[in-house]
Amino acid sequence: MLKKILPALCLGAFAATAMAADDAGKAARDAVESLAPGIKVESVTPAPMPGFFQVVASGRMVYVTADGRYMINGNLVDLKDKTDLSAASWAVTRKAALAKVPASQRLIYSPANPKHTVTVFTDVDCGFCRQLHAHIDEFNKQGIAVEYVFWPREGLKTTAGNDTPSYTKAVSVWCASDRKNAFNEAMGGAAVKPASCENPVKDEFELGERLGVNGTPTIVTENGDIVGGYVTPAQLLKALTSKGG
Repeated sequence: MLKKILPALCLGAFAATAMAADDAGKAARDAVESLAPGIKVESVTPAPMPGFFQVVASGRMVYVTADGRYMINGNLVDLKDKTDLSAASWAVTRKAALAKVPASQRLIYSPANPKHTVTVFTDVDCGFCRQLHAHIDEFNKQGIAVEYVFWPREGLKTTAGNDTPSYTKAVSVWCASDRKNAFNEAMGGAAVKPASCENPVKDEFELGERLGVNGTPTIVTENGDIVGGYVTPAQLLKALTSKGG
């Protein structure tokens, strides 16, 4: 919901809220949550610029005055150091969140001694995801380990309340007797055999939402930076080398 509201705002006014003595960011939190039903605030921290709080909510990062009256929607840049402070903060957030996703909840394609590791939010019906996976052997030859997590592009539920086809396919791949083979075949365009079991797909989709993922593939480095979109093995290696990821 917040994603639909915030892009239209650059500087917005909120009704001022009294600041609680035991929670300096309460007014900022309350202001963002009041935008629309269902908005979930993940964190409220002091912003680098005086008088503002940095608020992460529903996959967006905004800056709200301490009294909850004004909001700035956009990246915060330090003009002295030419540094995108918002991007740096997002990277820290992504790195910490993805570190909590165990290997047992990922589909891992890795060389013996990887030089780089990336996490890729993927969807089995995504054309660019399939193109990326078609080069998985070359990624590994370049020393890059690719660790997939699922992000069904259609979401989890239809408007009628049923599971979406992309969610159902992701679950079926995860629950297949040979998970990797099922994934390889699905990424090659083969029909997915229905299956069900306990799975991490819902949690991974919701994690992507909280981290601002809005499409697939989304490639995240070990440092928490986003480097794509679809990229070739050579492009990804160049990006990882330049970023130190």
